[in-house]
Amino acid sequence: MEIKSALKPDTPEDQVQHALDLLRMLGDNLDAVEFFTVGRDFGGEFHYGAMYALKDIDAYRTYMYDPLHLEIDAIGLPLAANMVSLDLTDDPDPEIGDKIAQVHSDRFTDHPELLGQIENLGSYEGSGVPATVSRHA
Repeated sequence: MEIKSALKPDTPEDQVQHALDLLRMLGDNLDAVEFFTVGRDFGGEFHYGAMYALKDIDAYRTYMYDPLHLEIDAIGLPLAANMVSLDLTDDPDPEIGDKIAQVHSDRFTDHPELLGQIENLGSYEGSGVPATVSRHA
């Protein structure tokens, strides 16, 4: 799982650092995470990114449903102007894409407040984008 975010203009630095600290805490504290990195993104339109390596689809679901992940969404998404979320895998299961999509779908169903947070972004791209959300502003 990789996410990249471009910040809204004039986003307070302390709020950015708090969100980044929470992203790091998620990687440090969640047993489902094999390894991770959180930091600045260079060479593109985004300011920051995070990448989490997860062992399998069960670990992915655990990561997506962790309460700290929901807290990060509530704090971090309002700071973002644009975002992309990438799901990369070397899992040979031919149905892994459908399984990943199901995790996203279930999460939006179980936590409808996420939809409002995503809809407030200028653009949001990635495999987890609900069909009801415009991918570009």
